[in-house]
Amino acid sequence: MNNEQNRIKKVVIAGGGTAGWMTAAGLTKLLGKNLEVVLVESDDIGTVGVGEATIPTMHIFHRLLNIKESEVMAATNATFKLGIQFENWKTVGEDYIHSFGFLGKDCWACGFQHFWVKGKQKGIATEIGDYCVEHLGARQGRFAVLPNQDLNHAYHMDASLYAKFLRRMSEQHGIKRIEGKIREVQQHMDGNISALLLESGELIEGDLFIDCTGFRALLIEQTLNTGFEDWSHWLPCDSAYAVQTKTTQEPVAYTRAIARDAGWQWKIPLQSRVGNGLVFCSKFMTEAEAKQTLIDNVEGEMMFEPRLIKFKTGTRRQHWNKNCVAIGLSSGFLEPLESTSIHLIHRSIIRLLQMFPSHGIVPADVAEFNRQTKIEMDNIRDFIILHYKATERTDTKFWRYCKDMQIPDTLAHRMELFKQSGKVYKFAQELFGESSWLQVLIGQGLMPEQYHPIVDLMPDSELNDFLMSIKQNVKRTVSQFPTHHEFIQHYCKSSLV
Repeated sequence: MNNEQNRIKKVVIAGGGTAGWMTAAGLTKLLGKNLEVVLVESDDIGTVGVGEATIPTMHIFHRLLNIKESEVMAATNATFKLGIQFENWKTVGEDYIHSFGFLGKDCWACGFQHFWVKGKQKGIATEIGDYCVEHLGARQGRFAVLPNQDLNHAYHMDASLYAKFLRRMSEQHGIKRIEGKIREVQQHMDGNISALLLESGELIEGDLFIDCTGFRALLIEQTLNTGFEDWSHWLPCDSAYAVQTKTTQEPVAYTRAIARDAGWQWKIPLQSRVGNGLVFCSKFMTEAEAKQTLIDNVEGEMMFEPRLIKFKTGTRRQHWNKNCVAIGLSSGFLEPLESTSIHLIHRSIIRLLQMFPSHGIVPADVAEFNRQTKIEMDNIRDFIILHYKATERTDTKFWRYCKDMQIPDTLAHRMELFKQSGKVYKFAQELFGESSWLQVLIGQGLMPEQYHPIVDLMPDSELNDFLMSIKQNVKRTVSQFPTHHEFIQHYCKSSLV
């Protein structure tokens, strides 16, 4: 039975960066009055800090913390993001956009794609993105935040500036930051963590510990030996070079993900610069080849030498183990293809707040935390694998490996279901919805063999009118928006520009 002795009175966050300061901001803002929160970080230890692209779920975190969008965007040199453009993924020379919007209009029996598939067969439907405001807005470079027509959007932002923004917020709500390197993680006899011993000799005791130490996973893995589930056979890329360049043009409202011979390159436009990187598989491309590939394909002057980052895709077997919760890279890593890293941070924070063990850690809460996290991680994993598996590319060894590799049964089922019947689905705790699955499945070249029979109840002339009305409404809506660049100048211009 829990008693006062088991009460969680002090939380110690090990590590800063995006994960550490997001966690600190969440805890201090929403639970700070009843809790002592301490964050330990060292200025001598760098952070990965390249996670500059986000997804729309970030609005949930910002609403909870009462963060004003225009303020955080101005503070982080941010631009808007309506989706991701995938170039050369299906075949070399072809591209498609995975936007954050909803496609067309569904009916009670089936999704919009069934009407669209018949329309394509009849020659009266155009590309799927023409029936989505966010998709067309991204292609035309237009954007607006309006009271009655708000776009599903995310951000491109400077992750290090975002951490500083949240640090200031956390300090206003009573966070105690301790500068120093962790020399030793001390444990109770039962294996729970008792304290962090710093190189200075200072001992930081606590009741609950949050591991935000990045790939080192100092608490969750090095100390508690939690175990790691390796997914690199499905997601073989294991390295990345990252570099920033000076901007050469007005920023687009989407991330570019450009497939290369043994991986892919990202281009993320901020207001005053561009984030670039090349994710690659070291089995199929040397570090020297990868670095040169990135240098050959960036636009604008590089602001420093490309920096190498090594990683392994996969997840901890437990994200909450004993009195330690891993948040951020310490909990596992899914490559940044769909910009899910910051999403997983804030989801872990919200999940922890919902299950916060105020009166002591309850095994059932720990199990449920881990169960929900696993469902979300598995879903994101499958969605990212889809981009590699559903390719027509056979021009390099890397792409032949991806095309021929075995995939999780869960993904194989989704792909076969869509191929045979055009159906997609979403479980309650999954991140990516039906429109996301549809855009990537179709973009990668998969088309259903049939559509739902209810579509045939609609005469061809009525189907044509139905598709045309949606398309015209989308076009009319987007035409009223200012350009992406114009809106940023008015709404959230950064002092760095």
